[in-house]
Amino acid sequence: MPLEKDGVMIILSSPSGAGKTTLVKLLSEKKNFEVSISHTTREPRSKENHSKDYYFVSEEEFKRLIKNEEFLEYAKVFKNYYGTTRTPVIDKLNKGKNVLFDIDWQGADQIKNKKLDYKLITFFILPPSKQVLFQRLSSRDMEDKLIAEERMKQFERDVLHWINYDYVVINDDIDTCFNKINNLIDAEINNGSKDYDLNFIRNHVEKLTD
Repeated sequence: MPLEKDGVMIILSSPSGAGKTTLVKLLSEKKNFEVSISHTTREPRSKENHSKDYYFVSEEEFKRLIKNEEFLEYAKVFKNYYGTTRTPVIDKLNKGKNVLFDIDWQGADQIKNKKLDYKLITFFILPPSKQVLFQRLSSRDMEDKLIAEERMKQFERDVLHWINYDYVVINDDIDTCFNKINNLIDAEINNGSKDYDLNFIRNHVEKLTD
């Protein structure tokens, strides 16, 4: 059983371009949640900083960490590795800090399967429509424009994993989406009533996958 003083793990996943990174940033700033910083073998985007956005490492270093079983979760996405090292996360949770994860469904599944002795709340973020998602992907920097089509194809596969999450939230408006997530986290932690309509989500997913 999790101890009262322990922190809570909160996972946000989404198809690329649905806005989870912005939501993680908002939750960390407004709720004082600790963001788990992932290791990755991909090149930094403009304005990304080492040890703030990611730990940017070589593939050789990443594979060394895998071999030493230092990852809580890791996955290969779009030819690059991403992963979360165990020690910093456990240290924060033991100090009573809530930890946020900005990871995909593969990482979320791995963390769930670890059955760690801490409360875990999982969220899957979806766009309001495929058209909006394509616009968001196409408006990123030039490298991403070239792979927007590829990411749209990946979206078709990723969206099917919504069923494995505690909650699915639609990001039509960032502030509304943030408030929804915030309220659900508070309700989970304090055993409050939850404003959540599963049938509405199911219908939305059907529209996205038509």
